[in-house]
Amino acid sequence: MLSFAYPWIALLIPLPLLVWFGLPAHAERRTGLTVPFFDRLVRLSGRQPFSGGVVARRKPASLVVLVMVWLLVMAALARPQWIEPPLHRDLPTRDLLLLVDLSGSMDTRDFVDASGATVDRLTAVKQVFDDFLSRRKGDRVGVVVFGDAPFALVPFTTDLDLCRAMLRDTAVGMAGPRTAFGDAIGLGIGLFARSTVKAKTIIALTDGNDTLSKVPPVEAARVAKDKGIVIHTVAVGDPQAAGEDKLDEAALKEVATTTGGGFFRALDRAGLAQIYQRLDAIETRRIDSVSFRPRRDVYWVPLAAALTLVLLAQAVGTLRRHMRRLPAQPAMVTEAGP
Repeated sequence: MLSFAYPWIALLIPLPLLVWFGLPAHAERRTGLTVPFFDRLVRLSGRQPFSGGVVARRKPASLVVLVMVWLLVMAALARPQWIEPPLHRDLPTRDLLLLVDLSGSMDTRDFVDASGATVDRLTAVKQVFDDFLSRRKGDRVGVVVFGDAPFALVPFTTDLDLCRAMLRDTAVGMAGPRTAFGDAIGLGIGLFARSTVKAKTIIALTDGNDTLSKVPPVEAARVAKDKGIVIHTVAVGDPQAAGEDKLDEAALKEVATTTGGGFFRALDRAGLAQIYQRLDAIETRRIDSVSFRPRRDVYWVPLAAALTLVLLAQAVGTLRRHMRRLPAQPAMVTEAGP
């Protein structure tokens, strides 16, 4: 579809007519006749010299060319644009941050994978996370891993394949053997500082008791609530364990309750998969569809047409003048015999 960015340029189309009728004609003084005996001719003829003017009449063809060129130039100044078919783009409206515990206890082999083999907790978590992320199209996802300290593994991105690949490369103990869950929440809050979306969610997975954080998890959760962040906690440890590996379920429940999230306990891979199916239902995909129609400037088309028209008019005029200068060919006379 064709449109004009400056349609008001059409008001300038009658401007040549206003100039033609509103302004006086251009006058140029020229001597009509120069002879050394001009005064004598005047006396003999009895006529008095006077000043006059000759109005040159433009040929109709030239006038038509001028009008068309003027209209084409006005069309180019109006900035014609060709509007392409509408394009639709989905914009994410949720930032989802995954907190993954990489402490030493995640090496415990008490999970069974889909093939029936016994695997460690982290391997089971990565398998379930991979399936979970494959269904998060439209969300921005970030990943934070923590042990002795938290580290931003993947900043918020819509490249979910990158998140899945980075998670597959994680290993137990790469962030330290202990668990700093509260500090991981604090780092997550910091990552959300530049987020402009309304829905902000943290899914935290841990299997140990927080004994190393500078900020207790519950205190960090209160700050998250003030920032509008919802935290879901998933416990994968053994509730009967003691020491560093002991789960502080009360703290995890309080973190989730404080922010309006949910607390889940996973004792095996099947239970872990069910948890993420529930989270997938709770944290439904949210997107805003934005439609826009690209515009392509085509002002060069009327300009090219005007230039072509002028060149053709000049070429025709030159050809006519050349034809008039050619000498007339003598007629051929043929005598007929008797």
